[in-house]
Amino acid sequence: MRVVVDLTRCQGYAQCVFLAPDVFQLHGEEALLYDPAVPEAQYERVRQAAAACPVQAILVGEEVSAGVR
Repeated sequence: MRVVVDLTRCQGYAQCVFLAPDVFQLHGEEALLYDPAVPEAQYERVRQAAAACPVQAILVGEEVSAGVR
């Protein structure tokens, strides 16, 4: 699974960090770091993180290859 975060849309609410800390991390107060290649063990957590994002900045799986929603 691949994941992409639209960093221009991301507002640093950090819901993804709480739900999938092995994939998403905050650097400083607002800079989001993430691994675009999601380990299989993290798939469900990343899907939950994408669903919880208040600004829908996280694209997962097929959405990544389809581009922007």
